[in-house]
Amino acid sequence: MPPADEFGREVTGIRVSLTDRCNFDCVYCHNEGLGDTRGPMAAQDDEMSADEVVQILEVVSEFGVDSVKFTGGEPMLREDLEEIVRRTPEEMEVSMTTNGTFLPGRAADLVDAGLERVNVSQDALDQESFAELTQSGAYDRVLEGVDAALDAGLAPVKLNMVVFEPTAGYVPEMVEHVADNEGLQLQLIEYMPEISGHPEWAIDIQRVHDWLEEQADRIERREMHGRARYFVDGGMVEIVDPVENAEFCANCHRVRVTHDGKFKGCLNRHDDHRPMGSMTKPEIRETFLETVENRVPYYGEYLLKEDGEWVLNDEYIEEPISADD
Repeated sequence: MPPADEFGREVTGIRVSLTDRCNFDCVYCHNEGLGDTRGPMAAQDDEMSADEVVQILEVVSEFGVDSVKFTGGEPMLREDLEEIVRRTPEEMEVSMTTNGTFLPGRAADLVDAGLERVNVSQDALDQESFAELTQSGAYDRVLEGVDAALDAGLAPVKLNMVVFEPTAGYVPEMVEHVADNEGLQLQLIEYMPEISGHPEWAIDIQRVHDWLEEQADRIERREMHGRARYFVDGGMVEIVDPVENAEFCANCHRVRVTHDGKFKGCLNRHDDHRPMGSMTKPEIRETFLETVENRVPYYGEYLLKEDGEWVLNDEYIEEPISADD
């Protein structure tokens, strides 16, 4: 049975950041909660080696963790990505989040190595808007990457779209896009100003829910986080809305690993990074179990609602865990 925290939340999934490097500079990026720490495009000394990544996965699989998602930065900047995927324990489902620019020429090899699902970030359907959002001119390359993923058998390909002030107006055409293109799904992700900054960019995500309810032919609710799935003209749209959402946090079943080899119990927290020493299996086991044991829901525990405002729980003010410990 997977280990559980004191709130009864079993950990069954892990997200592993393979690098904090990226060939995009998206205006909303929070870099897996670490902030804008991205450096040069060349491989960095602090990145975990393939052996270290695989060793972590071997350990957590011993405890019933049955899925891994590789993230970044841009994980496909790792030239050894195919090796890492191939060496991932067989019992783990393997997925990846990418900007898609490196999928042409590599998607088929990744599938051969064991990749089962892919999310591709795509926030707009025209070059000018896309360039403004990503600070890149790679729009056509992303479209080619989506096609390459579909051709390699990764359908359905889930398109990730962050919904905030600059993109909210594009939601209807993105919904239409996935409805018109077989093999695509859309994941609308609520903008997280608490780790991305620019609170003025946040919108009321309930407006998007309400609009989709009006458009949907059918609505289903996923067990994970209680997410709603909207089926519109044959396309599937899902909303990820974690901001001020205690229900979302109460149903979180993931831990994270930073690119430099620290367990992280919560995306939003910066005081719970736990290094794994010299990365021996006993050290990884001990740190993983300690991370799970100390996980708490971000909303509803780490933050408490008082007089309509979320405030830090006094219990977590003392003795924070430093990322440098």
